[in-house]
Amino acid sequence: MENAVQDEKQERARIQIDENLKRVYQEAVEEALPDRFHDLLEKLKAQDAQKQGNAQK
Repeated sequence: MENAVQDEKQERARIQIDENLKRVYQEAVEEALPDRFHDLLEKLKAQDAQKQGNAQK
């Protein structure tokens, strides 16, 4: 009997942890990209485009 109660508690804890992890992950996914990272990505894209343009010449 105690084993069943313990198993049920562990299952409820696992479910709660799972739900919390999903919620936190979803919040992180929906978070806006900071401007400095966006600017960095744009610079890297420009560098790649420039390198590809020079390689084709």
